[in-house]
Amino acid sequence: MTAIPLGQGPDAEIQPTRRDFLSLMAASSAAIGAGAVVWPLVGSMNPSADVLALSQTEVDLTPIEPGQGIVVMWQGKPVFVRHRTETEIKMAQEAPVADMRDPAPDSDRVKDGHEQWLVTSAVCTHLGCVPGGSKSSEPRGDFGGWFCACHGSQYDTAGRIRKGPAPANLPIPPYDFLSDTKIQIG
Repeated sequence: MTAIPLGQGPDAEIQPTRRDFLSLMAASSAAIGAGAVVWPLVGSMNPSADVLALSQTEVDLTPIEPGQGIVVMWQGKPVFVRHRTETEIKMAQEAPVADMRDPAPDSDRVKDGHEQWLVTSAVCTHLGCVPGGSKSSEPRGDFGGWFCACHGSQYDTAGRIRKGPAPANLPIPPYDFLSDTKIQIG
């Protein structure tokens, strides 16, 4: 049997050395330094206050008469809000969906119970122009919706492409009714 010197056996207490302390302090300082560098970098990726302010837009619907439309800004892009008449709703519902380039029934483009309101992007899907037709004095094309004079794209009263080079319907942004007279886009 060999003798184990004092302080080196299995029951011996391990004493930290100065080297252990310096290693722990260096690792802690490196972790804190890395956090100090990474934190502002990650923080700079968050959206700024002006972008957050534009993320949602509330629109008061009371001044919009049937047959009228307005253009509002949401996230720096124009959005059409149209108060459709009974005739415009009927035209949109009875349109032959199967013959359309981008088929979509009117019921998929409006909210249930609020069929008189159409909210759609105001950017032509062809080259990004803003079609006319929100004001009653502007040309609305053969289908009573919007007309993009740049290249002749025509949209119906549901914002669906019906004629011209545009490849798709006007997109529907996310929106909800806060009340019967107010919507929130975004």
